[in-house]
Amino acid sequence: MSDSIALNKANWDERAPLHAASAEYATAAFIDDPRHLSDVVRFDLPLLGDICGLRGVHLQCHIGTDTLSLARLGAQMTGLDFSPAALAQARALAQQCGVPIAYVESELYHATEVLPRAAFDLVYTGIGALCWLPSIDAWARTVSELLKPGGRLFIREGHPMLWALNEDCEHALSVELPYFEREAPQVWDDDRTYVQTNVSLKATVTHEWNHGLGEIISALLAHGLDITGLVEHQSIPWDALPGQMVSDANGEYRLKEAPWRLPLTYTLQAVKRST
Repeated sequence: MSDSIALNKANWDERAPLHAASAEYATAAFIDDPRHLSDVVRFDLPLLGDICGLRGVHLQCHIGTDTLSLARLGAQMTGLDFSPAALAQARALAQQCGVPIAYVESELYHATEVLPRAAFDLVYTGIGALCWLPSIDAWARTVSELLKPGGRLFIREGHPMLWALNEDCEHALSVELPYFEREAPQVWDDDRTYVQTNVSLKATVTHEWNHGLGEIISALLAHGLDITGLVEHQSIPWDALPGQMVSDANGEYRLKEAPWRLPLTYTLQAVKRST
């Protein structure tokens, strides 16, 4: 295991129980209401369409709220993550909800060592996932290897232009971080996570990478997928730029002033070629 993966895994193992207990992930709502869906999945329902009966895999599934939501929409879901602590929370939630979901522990690039190749109708990736991967080409190859011919990739993700901004700058959009993928990671040292908690993390160092939108599209094309949809959004489901954003009734945040200046997220769809 690389140093980056080991550091990130230790960090996410600590985050998992804090996230499962948080109001932001709303696990109690999933248990109390069999129709409840995650905000992320609900946002993209118009683009996601009917997935009933599809065999799907959710890569980097974390504690499984999006995975569970997709299963509630009728897909036969598998979740994959490198954090055993996150998977323990995901399995417990699925069991409490009475929804059969297979959860598998693996680093993403080794997914085809634990999952069947060319077996899935749908590969899904939720928001805030790609920044933890050093190579977008290796990610695209893995997606292609998992999909059946004609199978679909569906991803909503933070926009790489957003990731290039200094989030601590409260009065301007200040581009200070890499937009394009670089071999060296961005190294962060922070004892906080993004949910409300009084607990400080002990595994504080993490490594992240940005990937330009062109790099993502080019990698998918190179590995046999055709782009069928790309929508850039002016909203994101957290306060990504504190001091510059306002939330709406659905929990999505937008720039207070001139939101048309910056894409915050995007939804990308691609289909694996038959040949």
